[in-house]
Amino acid sequence: MLEVKLAGFNIDYDALEKLKKFGWDGKDNLTPETISAAYARISRDPRPVNQLRKEAREEVDKARKSNENIVFKMGHHSVAEHAYLNFDILGISRLAVESLEEARLCSYTEKSQRYITLEGDYVIPEEFNEKEKNLFRKIVGLQVDAYNKVLPVLHEYQKKINIDKLNTKSGQNMVEGWAKEDARYMVCLATECQLGFSTNARNLEYILRKLKYNPLSEVRRLSRILYDRAKKVVPSLIILSDPVAFKKQFGWEVSDGFLKTGLEKIEMISKNIKIVSKKTSQTEREVNLFDWTDNIDEKIIAGLLYQKGNMNYSQCLSSVKNIDKKKRKKIFKMFFEGFTEYDSMPRQFEFINFCFELIISASAFAQLKRHRMMTIIKQPYDINLGITIPPSILITNQEKILKDIIKKTENLYEKLYKKNKHAAAYVLTNAHRRKVLININLRELYHLARLRMDSHAQWDIQNIVTSMVEAVKRVAPLSGALLCGKDEFKKYYEKFINS
Repeated sequence: MLEVKLAGFNIDYDALEKLKKFGWDGKDNLTPETISAAYARISRDPRPVNQLRKEAREEVDKARKSNENIVFKMGHHSVAEHAYLNFDILGISRLAVESLEEARLCSYTEKSQRYITLEGDYVIPEEFNEKEKNLFRKIVGLQVDAYNKVLPVLHEYQKKINIDKLNTKSGQNMVEGWAKEDARYMVCLATECQLGFSTNARNLEYILRKLKYNPLSEVRRLSRILYDRAKKVVPSLIILSDPVAFKKQFGWEVSDGFLKTGLEKIEMISKNIKIVSKKTSQTEREVNLFDWTDNIDEKIIAGLLYQKGNMNYSQCLSSVKNIDKKKRKKIFKMFFEGFTEYDSMPRQFEFINFCFELIISASAFAQLKRHRMMTIIKQPYDINLGITIPPSILITNQEKILKDIIKKTENLYEKLYKKNKHAAAYVLTNAHRRKVLININLRELYHLARLRMDSHAQWDIQNIVTSMVEAVKRVAPLSGALLCGKDEFKKYYEKFINS
């Protein structure tokens, strides 16, 4: 008979501390390591899993030893995924957040700059001397002044063109949020933010190892703090993050491979290749689809046939090649019938890939990077790529204020770049841009489009994703027919089904 037992769940750390102090039995077993240790023994121990958990709770030291042996000596790292941790992260810069949020299989919720007014809180890079820090403070102060100067102007503009939304509190907040969203293009990547960060112990260990080799001092410090906090709760599951402790425990070195030497290797490779360079141009296309799976619609149908059984994939593909365009469209109409804006595409769509090169602002990149199931390779921010200017700033004649602060920002950036090219990026604004390579499958693109082409999406990322979708529809007219924002799904659906 089916039986399901709740093995555990996340509990607020402060509540646990209070429980230990006032109402616990005194045993130091309030750790998710006991769940990992119990589950690690399921495959070889005949006893029921709830009994294994009971034993692990009663002998935490033994459970931790078991974790170390099973995870690191035997190599069954997946059991560390049963231990889950949540972190409040405050006072971190927008620039440092980019490094943290590169990790895919984690959860992040940031305090939005759409809903809060920036008050000039920012991180001062440790890499600079006192003179450079003073110059940095001065420019950041000017950026904040510019933000405060344009914000009321943009707010009045948004109220004027969205007067129909001002009769509700939520509508008023939305209109104000749009103004804040555009004003933030004035402020820098050193601006502080807050976020909730949740991950399992296996992913956390990888993150800690990666962040400790980051070129930014702030990010390396984040790695140390996260390790110190996690070590109190799951020491047996993150030991790879401490090479000294790991060698002492297991007797061999942790090299950290590409995590440690990646930047150096890339520099070495570039020195051995004659690069045909062309000066970066501000007129380059913002969205460039340069590679994609061929015969997309055929392969989607073949993948659907394959799931039926009886044929290998080559047979499925050969069968589809004999179908004319009219019948293919009929098949996709049958397939899409009954779909809604909340339905995910099937896994067959994951076999179809698109490679893009984007030129994207820091503001838009902050949203794009949250879609972590795609592959993203980013270049440093490049002042030669120019800036992204919000349309509302142009319409309200605030462009001069933005361009003036950009000029002063870039003058300081060039000076700081000579001292530390990585830390210099702190002073750049949300308007500055970078190049990004993306590999995304069609299923993930549907998800991206639903969120970022919706009318509630921020205009910058909305423009980028709309251009991506337009490029894809030219090469995948049938399987990409319903790529759109959630709010327009019914329109696209009716148009395709009735065509």
